[in-house]
Amino acid sequence: MANKSIPYQSFCWVIGTTSFRTAKLNLKIEAQLLLLDEFYKKVIKGSSWNWNKELQEKYYDFMKERNFVTGEAKRKDKDAREKTSGLVNIGLITEARLITEAGKELLKITNDGNFEADNVFNINKDSFIYLKQLLKTSIEVSGDIVRPFIVVIKCLTELDYLSYDEFTYFIPLIKDEASTEQIISDIRLYREERIKTEEIIYKRLMQMGNYQLAQNEFMTSDVDESLICLVGMNRKSRSYDKPYYKLYENLKKVFIDGSNDYESLLNAAKKIKQKPGILWRRLLFKTTNISVVRTNGEKSIHRECPFINCTTELELKEVFFKYLHVFKAMATLSDYFDLNRRYFNITDALIFEDRIIKLDVIPKYYFREAIDILYTKAFNKDDNLRADVQLETISEAFKLDISKVYESLSRDLGIKIKSPEQAETYISDERYRRFNILIDKKFNNSVLIELLNCFEKRDDKRIEELVTDEATIPTIFEYILGIIWYKISERQGNILDFMKLSLEANLLPKTHAAGGYADIIYEYEACAAYPKHSLLIEATLTDKNNQRRMEMEPVSRHLGDYRIRFNNPFDYSLFISTYLDKNVISDFRYRKIIPYSRDEETITGMKIISMDTDSLKKIINSKIRYKYLYEVFDKYHEMPLETMDWHDGMVKEATKEYKL
Repeated sequence: MANKSIPYQSFCWVIGTTSFRTAKLNLKIEAQLLLLDEFYKKVIKGSSWNWNKELQEKYYDFMKERNFVTGEAKRKDKDAREKTSGLVNIGLITEARLITEAGKELLKITNDGNFEADNVFNINKDSFIYLKQLLKTSIEVSGDIVRPFIVVIKCLTELDYLSYDEFTYFIPLIKDEASTEQIISDIRLYREERIKTEEIIYKRLMQMGNYQLAQNEFMTSDVDESLICLVGMNRKSRSYDKPYYKLYENLKKVFIDGSNDYESLLNAAKKIKQKPGILWRRLLFKTTNISVVRTNGEKSIHRECPFINCTTELELKEVFFKYLHVFKAMATLSDYFDLNRRYFNITDALIFEDRIIKLDVIPKYYFREAIDILYTKAFNKDDNLRADVQLETISEAFKLDISKVYESLSRDLGIKIKSPEQAETYISDERYRRFNILIDKKFNNSVLIELLNCFEKRDDKRIEELVTDEATIPTIFEYILGIIWYKISERQGNILDFMKLSLEANLLPKTHAAGGYADIIYEYEACAAYPKHSLLIEATLTDKNNQRRMEMEPVSRHLGDYRIRFNNPFDYSLFISTYLDKNVISDFRYRKIIPYSRDEETITGMKIISMDTDSLKKIINSKIRYKYLYEVFDKYHEMPLETMDWHDGMVKEATKEYKL
């Protein structure tokens, strides 16, 4: 037995590598391209490039100097490889870590800081690069080639949507046309509750030769520890499967030999680690409380436990082998879910929300027309992975007449769309509608106040739980302030245009490696309460030690440049922070009389109002509206500079605590 070997073979695909799991994927990719480019130009300085152990260690140190990594890696070379491997997978860099043509195009977008949509899918420029790269990206699964993104599009056009469980456990099992048809058919049965998750996975596994060989070996041999370790086909080492022998022994004692030692069975199940152990315990027991199992004995076993129906050891073997591998597969597939989701998410073609995955509007109708031809490319490599090519080069499918997409969209939605401009207007209106629904569902006033408290305490983990982990905390702060001000402004205007942020397809924020102009520029039309004007909302989480150094000049410059550009004396700025430095408040106040010049143009009378998040919480609680705040801000701005306690008085009146 010891000399026998049954090889492990991959049964599913995954994009990227589990050794480098990362939130904020688009930011990390952009940052890596910038780092690799700088490293090549400044550190290598024209000498020969050889991605060997020595260079990898140098690059790790370079990443650390730039604060891209922290701590101290045990193996710097390995860490450098892992941090960059995902970029190799999607063709942005070569195996030697040189930036490809596609990578250079993304690098150019990042350096320019212009991510505005200019493509048929109406997605950001960087997202369009990712979309093209993922359309070309292929994975080898046990000798077969599959392009995961095309496969997912095929499934979405056939099934309309995918649940998270379907995306996790079924879709990555697709490796050819036959398995595509099988999985789509099985998902339909799964939705009708005519087939279980375990059955779909097991059917796929048993189509592979190594699982057939392992099952035959297991069914025809006497069971001992070495047999269990052989047929377990553990990816890392046979020894990892040793605890399964004790589990098998106890299953046989209880369900075949008639033992009442349910406590030992539970203890054996508890020796199985991580997700497979959880699944085994869930399969067998109603509870994992040892004292309850000790007391209730047989009653602790699930009624649906498949081992109950086993009358012979042969039957028990069959059931054991099935769940041994299904639960391992489920653990692997669960492990891969997050990576696959993050890579697909950066295309901005898919919407991930409410545990459902679907295509965004334009991608949905576009791919519906293109999928038949596009799908012919799903199971072969694209030699242009590293090149920056047009969609038409990726597939003939993209030569379709866009009017067909608009006709289909118009027919389904009962509207008339005949041009890209009309499509863009519809998409904008639809995003605005969805954003309002998102605010109502996810960001009521109590959540907004909790988030402001979290920003003050820098409880970053909770902030990510409430919003997203795909953006930095400062970006999320800007996003949340945008939502708050939108509600304060009684939801007038298109906040999606006012927030100078990149948003994912699910309308949550993401962060780029490049900076922007101003955080939020809110535009107000003239009304009885105020004239037509723009409000530049500047947000910061800087503390008292560096707020003055970091914020005084940029905030004044942003407003000065904006005033010169648009020539409206009523435009002003609102500076919001979790903490306000008194010197910063004073400096902004005196901008009222300090001239600002740019390119021989000068303006005076800049209005910069400062407010902290504690005041903002009071405004939210009191449901104070912008029409009132504008009046208060203007009143205090016009007061003489020598007015005592000017800022305290303004805040008290703005939050309705002011008393004459």
